[in-house]
Amino acid sequence: MTIAGELVTLADWRRQVAELYAAVRHESDPGYAWRAFRAARDHLFKTHAQSPLAAEQRAAFVSLPYFRYDPAWRVQGTLDEQVSRDTFAVELPAEGELRYTRVARVHFTVQQTAAVLSLFWLEGYGGGLFLPFRDASNGQTTYPGGRYLYDTIKGADLNSSPERFILDFNFAYNPSCAYNERWVCPLPPPENRLAIPVVAGEQYPAGDG
Repeated sequence: MTIAGELVTLADWRRQVAELYAAVRHESDPGYAWRAFRAARDHLFKTHAQSPLAAEQRAAFVSLPYFRYDPAWRVQGTLDEQVSRDTFAVELPAEGELRYTRVARVHFTVQQTAAVLSLFWLEGYGGGLFLPFRDASNGQTTYPGGRYLYDTIKGADLNSSPERFILDFNFAYNPSCAYNERWVCPLPPPENRLAIPVVAGEQYPAGDG
C-alpha cells in the first residue's frame, strides 16, 4: 500500500473508532451500548487494514476477550485541577516524540475504595484527553503494561464534562502494543497505578496470559 493509501485507511480507522464511541454516548443503556461496542470493535479488528493485528492474526481472530459487563465499575469522578502541569515525553519510532501534560486528577470511589487517576492532555495539533492506568490485575488477567480509558485523538470519549466525569472501566482497552510487538505505545506513568484489581474491560489478548 502507498503512503497516501496508508494515511487514508488510518483516517478511516480513526473515524470508525470515533463512531463506536459516539454510539456509546447516545445510548441510554450502558450495558447494551457495551455489547454493541464489543461486536463492532471485533469486526474492525477482524476486517480493517489498520487493525492493530497483523494479517496472520486477523485470519485466526474471533473476538477480543473481556470481563463480563458489571455496572459497579461505571462511576462518576470529580476533577481536581490544582495539579502540577508536568509534561511527559515518549519516543515513538514511527511518529517521533509524543508529549502529554497532566491537567487534572480524577477522584472517585469504586469497589468501596477511594482512588485517584491523573488526566493528561496530548500535546500537538488538536490535542486530546488521555487517561491510561495500571492496576493489580496487570500480568494476571490483563495486559502487564496497563490499559486506556480515554484517548480522544482516536475518539475514545465516554461523554464526560467538568461537572460529570465518567469512568466506565467496562470500556478499558489495551494499547496496540498488547497485540503485536511492532507497535510502541505510551504506557501509564507510576502515578496512575490503582492498588485494586480492575476486573472489568478488556483482558489479555487471545492466546496470551
